[in-house]
Amino acid sequence: MTHLDQNLAPAERVMLSAVTATPATFEALAASHRRLLHVHCYRLVGSMSDAEDLVQDTLLRAWRARDAYDPTTGDLGFRRWLYRIATNACLDFLKSASRRVVAASSSPHEVPWLQPYPDRLLDELPADEAGPDAAAAAKETIALGYLVLIQLLPPQQRAVLVLRDVLGWSAADTASALDLTVAAANSSLQRARETMARHTDSRPLAAAPSDEERAVLAAFIDAHQRGDVAASVALMSKEIRITMPPLPNCEVGIDVVAALLPKAFDRESWGEWRLVAAWANRQPAAVSYLRRPGDTQFRAFKVDVLRVRGGLVEEITTFNADLVEAFGLPQILATQETAP
Repeated sequence: MTHLDQNLAPAERVMLSAVTATPATFEALAASHRRLLHVHCYRLVGSMSDAEDLVQDTLLRAWRARDAYDPTTGDLGFRRWLYRIATNACLDFLKSASRRVVAASSSPHEVPWLQPYPDRLLDELPADEAGPDAAAAAKETIALGYLVLIQLLPPQQRAVLVLRDVLGWSAADTASALDLTVAAANSSLQRARETMARHTDSRPLAAAPSDEERAVLAAFIDAHQRGDVAASVALMSKEIRITMPPLPNCEVGIDVVAALLPKAFDRESWGEWRLVAAWANRQPAAVSYLRRPGDTQFRAFKVDVLRVRGGLVEEITTFNADLVEAFGLPQILATQETAP
């Protein structure tokens, strides 16, 4: 099977049949589910890059197993069938990957494979997945904090939790998808919920980008570009935490962070910063470009994802710029974009 064209939009919903299916009709039908599958795999493994590979694996497995699909279940049945295959592909990957269950402190620096997921791609989810209730659930289960917490769980518990609490599957459907008894699936769900409850921050997240988040992001960008330490510190909570996966760094507390900022803002040592507003994991984010001393161009350097509550930044998760194109941004800023 050839790789799916991500931009392919099928003219009609063609029901898959083991007798009439061709690679082209299969690709057309499956393409409309690609983003859903990618987000699903991302939730389970925490990495956009790995999720992309897993989507390809899922579609290849689905094509090879097309005789097992019941076309009378329609489009919803086809989607569930793909979810089932994708979940098991993720479980196989997690079993073979050299990944450990992270410590109970559940900080992003303990999840070195963690990557951000640009909101511009989350916005590609089908409209029927984007109602008010679904939007709240999407942010709750796509935020970086949730993705880190879910790494606390063994793979089977993680899969059961996502199928039951994110996708809303029944115990019977979940058990069938994972080749478990209903009792075993319910037991896994109970243990997963208990683990998550012990570490989940009970304070709710806004369902959509709030005016407060937008204002804090704008102020964060302005202070960073001007190299204003005092303005940057004023935006942070006393318990501010900065992590930089895959690096093991974890800086905690306003005094610690305030002491680091003068060096980061030193133009003679580092150069000049330009930041572009972005959103990732339904959280405010900024893509930072740096023009080093002696260079003539602003080059993508990092992506900061902010957790904002009460008008203050509680956490900054800093990623490298490997995925900057996924944000729809270039590796090098055009001249007009760098003007003060």
